[in-house]
Amino acid sequence: MTFDPGPAPSAQPFLSLLVPVYRTPPEFLLAMLDSVRAQTDPDWQLVLVDDGSDDPVLTAVLTAAAEDPRVVLDTRPGNAGIVATTAAALELARGEFIGFLDHDDLLAPTAVQRVRAAVAADPDIDVLYTDEDQLHPDGRYQAAFAKPDFSPERLRGQMYLGHLVAYRRSLIEQVGGIRAGYDGSQDYDLALRATERARTVAHVPEVLYHWRIHPGSVSHGEGNEPVFAAARRALADHLARVGIDGTVEQVHPVGVYRIRRRLRGTPLVSIIIPTRGSTGYVRGAQRSLVIHAVQSLIERTSYPGYEIVLMADADTPTAVLDRLTELAGSRLHVVGYQGRFNFSAKINRGVARASGDLLLLLNDDVEVLSPDWLETMVALAQAPDVGMVGAKLLYEDDTIQHLGHLYQGTDAAHLAAGAPADWPGMQADLLVEREVSGVTAACALLRREVFEQVGGLSFQLPINFNDVDLSMKITEAGYRILITPHAVLYHFESKSRKRTVTESEVRVLRGRWDRRLVIDPFWRYDPAAVAEQIGRYRAQ
Repeated sequence: MTFDPGPAPSAQPFLSLLVPVYRTPPEFLLAMLDSVRAQTDPDWQLVLVDDGSDDPVLTAVLTAAAEDPRVVLDTRPGNAGIVATTAAALELARGEFIGFLDHDDLLAPTAVQRVRAAVAADPDIDVLYTDEDQLHPDGRYQAAFAKPDFSPERLRGQMYLGHLVAYRRSLIEQVGGIRAGYDGSQDYDLALRATERARTVAHVPEVLYHWRIHPGSVSHGEGNEPVFAAARRALADHLARVGIDGTVEQVHPVGVYRIRRRLRGTPLVSIIIPTRGSTGYVRGAQRSLVIHAVQSLIERTSYPGYEIVLMADADTPTAVLDRLTELAGSRLHVVGYQGRFNFSAKINRGVARASGDLLLLLNDDVEVLSPDWLETMVALAQAPDVGMVGAKLLYEDDTIQHLGHLYQGTDAAHLAAGAPADWPGMQADLLVEREVSGVTAACALLRREVFEQVGGLSFQLPINFNDVDLSMKITEAGYRILITPHAVLYHFESKSRKRTVTESEVRVLRGRWDRRLVIDPFWRYDPAAVAEQIGRYRAQ
């Protein structure tokens, strides 16, 4: 094949693309090469390292490609493996930024151009990643991955950066390059080390990389234990470097992990429950909701250090309070509340009467399911940069009620509401602890110092949006908000109940946060695509 030699290469190209090659089907390799040569920005270098393929057809394709002066070709005498081959390619790279491209995948034509534009807009960018999709054998592009903005907690749960990732070359050198001993997860290991030190990790929310799916796609299959073992080692190393005391557990067959953080002591958690002692139907029987909630809490919570601050309306039945005292004993502190209903005022008053340095806001219509729910949330909330932690809440019919808020426009939707409880999410994202824009006050844990720093809940939002406002204030103050799927409770909120929102509440929310209630940085999927995937999951 004859190649147009293209423009003369610059002394230091903007982006060097490293491609380890090993017995690639020639038609896939040619397509990859064409996608690079079709870039709208020509300032790139392509480094091809053949890892001992010993294939004359492949050699001919690579040799022809190297006629372009922007292409560097190296052929290794034997098969040394992905880590050694990638490291060899890095030694030949001259670019200011280094990107990684698999030998059978494709770049979108504007990939280099978009990366360059992002770096030009923010010179502090040291790591940048883009969205991607899959190219299937029938030629269709499917499963677009609308990645979140940088989410370090999610990165500890899965290598979501994927492709295309570009690193400033000086940062790669600073963190020690491609490390031996992490074959198959060397990209994960590098991502963890680089993002630990990067000034800015940027996200270009556009599909600029096409991951080819075919029977030979190693990372597409399950059961590749050496790769996952290498990922677990990389994560363990990461925890040691950043000072997280915890262990790594794999929670899904294909590269999904949990960091089980160890508690620092057992600080007192004040569980603040507003109630009026209402009754409701739970599993077909009418019962006191708050009694049901507290009984499940007492019987199933393994964390020892908690008190219950019950914010009880004046009309709360005496029999309900007596039964709660029987159940909780000295843990229970009843605080009377009079006046017009104002959820924010009740919570703030409960905080004032609470003794704990950790505050758990909890609705009275819940039921604890996972015994270690509270220690799981406490361990996350103890991180100094975490402002609030939410839990996985289920409807009574075992569908998801809440796994984080989605902020788009003036309302707050619940992520994946109505999906089966075990649905893993679009990209297994519902299986990992991760950053979210906000969580519901039906079950939210935060340190007292954070609550007081942001001014607690707003009296101007007595019914609706008070948790949205709290979440916004917490992230505005520079904290992360996390959701964990490993703390699970039922929330017996009616799926059909219509929420009444006042115009004054909408005005308050818009006046404060309209500039941020536009596109959620942590959940960007098309609702139709989510509904379609949930439907396919139900049909399995």
